[in-house]
Amino acid sequence: MTERASEIVKFDNVGVRYGADQEVLSDLSFTLYPGSFYFLTGASGAGKTTLLKLLYLAQRPSRGGIRMFGRDMITLPRADLPDFRRRLGVVFQDFRLIEHISAFDNVALPLRLAGVEEPRVLKAVHDMLDWVNLADRAQALPATLSGGEQQRVAIARAVIARPQLLLADEPTGNVDPEMALKLLRLFEALNARVGTTVVVATHDVQLIQQMPDPLIMRLHKGRLADPTRALRYPPARTRSPQPGRDPFSAEGAGGNGGQA
Repeated sequence: MTERASEIVKFDNVGVRYGADQEVLSDLSFTLYPGSFYFLTGASGAGKTTLLKLLYLAQRPSRGGIRMFGRDMITLPRADLPDFRRRLGVVFQDFRLIEHISAFDNVALPLRLAGVEEPRVLKAVHDMLDWVNLADRAQALPATLSGGEQQRVAIARAVIARPQLLLADEPTGNVDPEMALKLLRLFEALNARVGTTVVVATHDVQLIQQMPDPLIMRLHKGRLADPTRALRYPPARTRSPQPGRDPFSAEGAGGNGGQA
């Protein structure tokens, strides 16, 4: 397999500048490999949110090159962006739920947009809401949910269609430690069973410590460190799912299944 075929994301000397200000990200060169699980760390203001925006195609760099899924993102026509974004699952810090539809329908949305048959949608969404302990809140509108409940709905929506790349911005910031661990196990299962590449931005050191030999990308003042050497070299191992049932252990309801 060639290097280009084996990568899911490749940054080449990327920089981001707002107006005439100093660059908020500088000289980022790294590769994310399919089926790997990365933690993105760094102090507030280090540039984590800007890097995530580049990864979920909400922002273009001021300089440098970005390839994703084998395509040059700098020259990609805007008309092609929706197809690429469907390969992504994103957990935003501000949740971004659709306020006028229920928790169930928010989670079901990616599957329905993908044309999945409704009986499979119903089963997949019920299983996912049960996993995040929201089965009894399925018909609740977002405004009636607590912050932690909204966060769990947002996570369920991001993973339900089995994206090729999952990007999660502080996904456990509003939940208790027990639920934080359960959500981490959900991301692990998506990674191990489906082959999704996962990037979790977090300040939670205890969460990172729950992962054996975590792969870490660390931002400091807009520059990227590679303490585990995972960004330039493919990880030498594959992950096994945790024992027990999870929403990905049975045949999926649809989505990308880790494939283009």
